[in-house]
Amino acid sequence: MATNESAVPPNRQQDYSAFVGTRAVSEQQRFDAGVLAAWLREHVDGFAGPLTVEQFAGGQSNPTFRLVTPSRSYVMRAKPAPAAKLLASAHAIEREYRVMAALADTDVPVATMLALCEDEAVIGRAFYVMEYVEGRVLWDPSLPGMTSAQRAAIYDETNRVIAALHCVDPASVGLADYGKPGNYLARQIARWSKQYEASETEPIEAMHRLIDWLPAHMPQEQSGANARTAIVHGDYRLDNLIFHPSEPRILAVLDWELSTLGDPIVDFAYHCMAWHVDPVQFRGIAGLNWATLGIPDERSYVDRYCDRTGFSIPGDWNFYLAFNMFRIAAILQGIMKRVAVGTAASAQALDAGRRARPMAELAWSYAQKMR
Repeated sequence: MATNESAVPPNRQQDYSAFVGTRAVSEQQRFDAGVLAAWLREHVDGFAGPLTVEQFAGGQSNPTFRLVTPSRSYVMRAKPAPAAKLLASAHAIEREYRVMAALADTDVPVATMLALCEDEAVIGRAFYVMEYVEGRVLWDPSLPGMTSAQRAAIYDETNRVIAALHCVDPASVGLADYGKPGNYLARQIARWSKQYEASETEPIEAMHRLIDWLPAHMPQEQSGANARTAIVHGDYRLDNLIFHPSEPRILAVLDWELSTLGDPIVDFAYHCMAWHVDPVQFRGIAGLNWATLGIPDERSYVDRYCDRTGFSIPGDWNFYLAFNMFRIAAILQGIMKRVAVGTAASAQALDAGRRARPMAELAWSYAQKMR
């Protein structure tokens, strides 16, 4: 992974670098680099030390590290430090490894997977190692410093890749058992309701309303066992993509922790939340002049996705937005819980956790827009 700080306005440089730059490994996440180097010599072809370890400042859930050697760099994703009390089903880094390895020969760009270690005795937690992809991470979705044509090309490529992902036949890449069949929405609502309740640090009224409201308002076409199923990323957004250094071409999709088999429309609607959340608090593009910037309006963007996939949107679009905002609020609350117990993986965790309430309230406002 690499960054392009020229893509960020000066007043956001500090915010940007805090999430995608590297720093010394935090005390909480420290491990024996010598033991790791010995393991890498045995399991990664061509690995040769000495090894230097840096921690990416981002990664609220699974800490991510840059492994530097004289000849090349690698990226390591790991479960949080052993002291962390992990929520059920969270931090499944072996699933990240499996899905990216499976997608290697598809139209979905992913980093090359190099080695997976599920033996927590090695460095105290499970981890995997992948190639370091050189390119641009575009942090600000308004894409400052670009021309209208360049922004349009970036957004069209982002649309192309999520459409390509949703068109992959899971069975054809060995992922037929990557998630449970059918009833995806019902299971997701139940999962994130439980996750929120397990990590609540203070009551959020909008979350409790949504926990009751969402199961009763699922689109009928998507609530049964025969609902459309695809590989879903779960966190597909601009800053989880690495672009070519100079071309509007995605080289790798990152952060597959929430991936599974599920409803592609739900996954796509999560991606489209950017059009509905403000640029300051949630890094969205709501309220911007899209036509002037060269960014497609949401309707055009949805139509392009449907053209590429052959899908249609069943039910009310506001439901999909409300559900995804609810899910994000639950995730942010999980970060706040880790702050409370002292296991948060990032210095920005407290700020992220505080956004759970406004995101939940935004979700409830979209729920109330449903016809």
